[in-house]
Amino acid sequence: MAAGLARERSVTRDIIDGAANWRAEEMLRRTDWIHDFTAEELAELDAALAAVHRRGLGIEDVTSAAQFPLQRLAEQIEHARWMLEEGPGLFHFRGIDTARYSKEDLRLMYWGIGRHIGTAVSQSMRGDLLGDVRDLGIDINSPQGRGYTSNAQLSYHTDSADVVGLLVLRTAKSGGLSMIGSSVAIHNEIARTRPDLLEVLYQPFPWSWQGQEPPDSKPWYLQPICSVHKGKLSCRYIRTHIRNGGKFDDSPSLTERQVEAMDYFDSLACSERFHFSMMFKPGDIQLLNNHVCVHSRTHFEDFPELDRRRHLLRMWLSVPNSRELSPAMGTIYRDQANGAVRGGFPSRSGRHVYETAAAVN
Repeated sequence: MAAGLARERSVTRDIIDGAANWRAEEMLRRTDWIHDFTAEELAELDAALAAVHRRGLGIEDVTSAAQFPLQRLAEQIEHARWMLEEGPGLFHFRGIDTARYSKEDLRLMYWGIGRHIGTAVSQSMRGDLLGDVRDLGIDINSPQGRGYTSNAQLSYHTDSADVVGLLVLRTAKSGGLSMIGSSVAIHNEIARTRPDLLEVLYQPFPWSWQGQEPPDSKPWYLQPICSVHKGKLSCRYIRTHIRNGGKFDDSPSLTERQVEAMDYFDSLACSERFHFSMMFKPGDIQLLNNHVCVHSRTHFEDFPELDRRRHLLRMWLSVPNSRELSPAMGTIYRDQANGAVRGGFPSRSGRHVYETAAAVN
């Protein structure tokens, strides 16, 4: 045992430097990752929406950015993509007056904006390209539990796509605070203080597909939490999926060292040094690069009225300037080339939908 630990400690992982290596205090001071829509940009969104209506197109018919023209906003969207990949890994648009639009038009508007940012990938075996984040009363710890369908507090995690985007339609009666941390900064702190545990994070963990596995696949797979390729870190971390992955009869059980490594990762993510929080407002659009950011959400209490309950729209996006990934990430990111359309959970039917099943109005 001692010899094995010595071998682990002999491995030194590099500190990953760059713009994505930030601490909470820095991001709270900065405003370059936030853009307030101007009156001209909001008018352009209205015009694009009207153009789609004039052509009689539904959301499923808007298959290219050209069908939702945003010439004025194009520069800001390009800047947002740059910030996601070469900057801190996050960007925030705000200022859409959601009260002016129907829910259907907000879906269409957000989908149109998404077509300019990248390519949406399926978020579940049902093929939902545009998902609904709201409390459906589903236990996130169940074998098929997904955090976006509950009101529970979520641990720090990533989503299974290059970029996750959220448009806020309504906020909760209380709670639902969004929290964001740099997985690069957490990685580097572990490298400095517990390099033995960082080496564990680079080794394969058992992951559950949470019921989203492709046909003829086992319900679990092996993948590391951390990988580095061509100098860039990719951190994929969803502890509930990993915990469930070690429970199958034919999967490897989690080791004490793996649990200790995840405990340390969680303790740093929860530290105020490594994360900051923000309360969403209707009309906010949050974009995060999942390779370099972890995020969480506090428990929330909803209003009793259905039409007042917390409701966000979510897209998982592949972006044209994404990084090349390590082959170790190939189970979820089946194409590791930079700019590839990848990630997500493929539709089992081959069809796609634009609303999460069982969502209520």
